[in-house]
Amino acid sequence: MRIISFNANGIRSAASKGFFDWWRAQDADVTCIQETKAQEDQLADPAFRPDGHHCFYRDATTKKGYSGVAIYARREPDEVRTALGWAPFDEEGRYIEARFGKLSVVSFYIPSGSSGEERQGFKFEVMTWLKPILDEWLASGRHYVLCGDWNIVRSALDIRNWKSNQKNSGCLPAERAWLNGLIGEDGGSDGTPGPRKGWIDTYRSLHPQGEDYTWWSNRGGARANNVGWRIDYQLATPGLEPRRCAISAEPRFSDHAPYLVEYAVDGSIR
Repeated sequence: MRIISFNANGIRSAASKGFFDWWRAQDADVTCIQETKAQEDQLADPAFRPDGHHCFYRDATTKKGYSGVAIYARREPDEVRTALGWAPFDEEGRYIEARFGKLSVVSFYIPSGSSGEERQGFKFEVMTWLKPILDEWLASGRHYVLCGDWNIVRSALDIRNWKSNQKNSGCLPAERAWLNGLIGEDGGSDGTPGPRKGWIDTYRSLHPQGEDYTWWSNRGGARANNVGWRIDYQLATPGLEPRRCAISAEPRFSDHAPYLVEYAVDGSIR
């Protein structure tokens, strides 16, 4: 089973840069996209309804052209969910879930707090509200893959300039403690104890000392100098075994890189 997660920073922009040509060659079973930055009626072009896939969008209703998530699936899901029950989060278009039997694949876009105190406060609210939901999913007996831009690094391995970002959103101690407190111990934490049977950070489980990034600022030649952050994840429930993963930094379709994981399952969602 092959799953891709990708923050497009505008799906129409990514398409114009060749994303869908690259994507077709990846042979993914499910693709989770964040920051579509479009309303569904703006995506009538066949490019956004690729042949052989079932396509589902959850747009922002509070602000057009903002946020938005999507899922493309080779097999038609049994069910698609687009709301978790809290309007301030749901209406920004930050969650969509496709269910295939006992497997759920989720496309998440966790808020950034980099624009100021108000949005950082909202990010902390989201984190507090989301934690029991994630705990419930983990204990449910279903298999989950949580894809998306979480806007948080886990440790010094996940960011080039660790020390200078300690007071910046995405690298704040409270944010890291929250994320690392969800994930089972895998050597990739900042020292925060993880639960014994927590979520699997698929990249870190395969690359315990890896220092790859998924996002680079558009300023100051960050990408050319590889001054990046790893903030895009696929978190999986125990029992879903990641066999291989790849962060595709080139070619460039966005300020984020697509992240692909191949799981050792029976291929039942094909």
